[in-house]
Amino acid sequence: MKDGRANLLRLVLPAALLLLCGSMQAQSAADAKSQSTAAQDAGATQLDRVVAIVNGDLILESDVDEERRFAVFQPYSEPTGSFSRAQAIQRLIDRTLILQQAKEQPRKPITDAEVQANLADLRKDILACKQYKCETPEGWHKFLSDNGFTEEELLRHWRDRMETLQFIEDRFRMGIRISDQQVQDYYKKTLLPKYAERKANAPKLDSISDRIREILLQEQVGALLDDWLKALRASGDVRMVTADEVTR
Repeated sequence: MKDGRANLLRLVLPAALLLLCGSMQAQSAADAKSQSTAAQDAGATQLDRVVAIVNGDLILESDVDEERRFAVFQPYSEPTGSFSRAQAIQRLIDRTLILQQAKEQPRKPITDAEVQANLADLRKDILACKQYKCETPEGWHKFLSDNGFTEEELLRHWRDRMETLQFIEDRFRMGIRISDQQVQDYYKKTLLPKYAERKANAPKLDSISDRIREILLQEQVGALLDDWLKALRASGDVRMVTADEVTR
């Protein structure tokens, strides 16, 4: 997250739709300690490690691994392996900060039906999904399995992504307008070349214009979001945890 635009793309859509965006289930230090004790009692040889603490909420090594695997589910995502561990940790930190703020401003909850409908549309936009025929239940479940996710895990991630996007739009999008010309330019200059590189048939502009508008909107609010996150980090308690600290 080096600049506003890149920050938003990483945060919610490794390419854009963040939103944004994946998910991490925050838990208290007491919960983590309890889990560690249980794992030791069971004879576990390797425990999940804390990699960062964000205002008391923990980010675990397993969250980082899950976030990296989740990148493939982002619309128009980059090839697997291009999303680094450091990027995943930074995204998890930023998302945790956003969701903490969102909890302080209650809004209408996102329903299971809304999450399912959003995911149904998503299947058409994941480039890696083409070879799996994700429009079919069998193909979709195979795609989930090959990327290490269950249906329940993906629903949890996607709900957090939608909540993140909803919060960012409510807070930053006021007054921003995306023109039809901007949508057309993105479709022709950015989206079509990506499909051409993968020798895949691109969807018609009319069918994805709303998603493109969402991407462009996120790019517009990127600088505002970046400044806001910097302020949250400065005023809060965010720190990385080294392996040495955990083993002491």
